[in-house]
Amino acid sequence: MFSSTKAFSGFSVNDLEKARAFYQEQLGLETEGLDEHMFTLKLAGGTPILVYAKPNHVPATFTILNFQVSNVEEVVDKLSAKGIKFLQYTGPIATDAKGIHRAEGEGPTVAWFADPAGNILSVVEGK
Repeated sequence: MFSSTKAFSGFSVNDLEKARAFYQEQLGLETEGLDEHMFTLKLAGGTPILVYAKPNHVPATFTILNFQVSNVEEVVDKLSAKGIKFLQYTGPIATDAKGIHRAEGEGPTVAWFADPAGNILSVVEGK
C-alpha cells in the first residue's frame, strides 16, 4: 500500500526556538519554518524531518536521529568544542571518557548526545 508513497519522520520539542537555534547553530543544519508551531530539518538525501512544539513534551528514551559520519572521534571533538556534551553509558554500550562507544568490530562506533529538549541523537561511523 505504501511502497511508492513518500514518508517523513518527526519528533517533538518543548521549546521550538531553542531547538531551531541548536539544529542550525550547533549542528549546522538548514531549517525551514512551516508556522509558529513547527519547522523541518533539511537533511542530505532530501527527506525532511518535522520538528514540532508540544507543551507536554517528554524526551524520547531512544535515539531519534542518527547522523552517519566517516570519523566519529573527529565529529565528537568538533561538537564538544561547540559545547555539546556527550552522554555516558555503561554496560553493553559503554562509552569512553569522550562519550564514544567503540564497538571493536561488534557494531559501529557511535556517540550519543541530546538536543535542548532532551531527545537523544547520535553520530555513528559508517561508509
